[in-house]
Amino acid sequence: MPTKSDLPSFESYFRPTVECVKARGGSMTIEEMEEAVAAAMELTDELRAIPHGEGPRSQFDYELAWVRTYLKKVGAMENSERGVWRLTPAGAAMNEAELAAIPRRVREMDRQRRQDREAEPEIEAVEDAIELNWKDKLLTALLGMAPDGFERLCQRILRESGFTKVEVTGRTGDGGIDGTGVLRVNLLSFHVLFQSKRIKGSVGAPVIRDFRGAMVGRADKGLIITTSSFTPEARREATRDGAPAIDLVDGDALCDLLKQLKLGVSIRLIEEAEVDPSYFNGI
Repeated sequence: MPTKSDLPSFESYFRPTVECVKARGGSMTIEEMEEAVAAAMELTDELRAIPHGEGPRSQFDYELAWVRTYLKKVGAMENSERGVWRLTPAGAAMNEAELAAIPRRVREMDRQRRQDREAEPEIEAVEDAIELNWKDKLLTALLGMAPDGFERLCQRILRESGFTKVEVTGRTGDGGIDGTGVLRVNLLSFHVLFQSKRIKGSVGAPVIRDFRGAMVGRADKGLIITTSSFTPEARREATRDGAPAIDLVDGDALCDLLKQLKLGVSIRLIEEAEVDPSYFNGI
């Protein structure tokens, strides 16, 4: 069974990440980036599924999240609130040697900043890590919920997202269907079946196939929400040609959704005081 040591080194992710974003027109969603980088680095599904510690994330997803953070710190990438990452002109112009040097460059930046600020709070370093930390804390809290409580949370998420007639069914032997809802888009309405999976391990393709089988003749769309991740096979199965598409919300996207809807997640701004010595010279 593969372990964390079988994955490529952290430094080796930077070049393929930037190249993949370039190939997609200079911007990508996180999901698109994960798929493209894994393919470029020829990582097997088994390697991608290696868990990060005891949490629901995979080690590959965790490493790539830090790669994005490092690229952002050196001005090579920037991201929108919708989770779309864009390559900056500076990032697009970086050569292979410059990309390989980014981890060392960021560590040196952090070291210099600590020296300059001495004992003052390392606010920027805190901001860099907060994206990972708050999601890890949130996923831990979600995993601690009772199964029926997580189903009700998913119900609330759908209601807050514009669904109507959202009901939790949770009947056993129903192909994993936990509830139903109706989504209206302009003049059209779609009957949606959803499944909520509060688990640590990855969701595999068999779950997608079973859920799709239970949908036949009963709904227009399917939605699976999980605290963990979906295997590459599961994602391919969800969008397989000739079969009804099933939308997937993994743990990372679920955290962003809860933050956006302000459900159990609040935003706290960090205030920093800056002194202007020239002000006092003129008094």
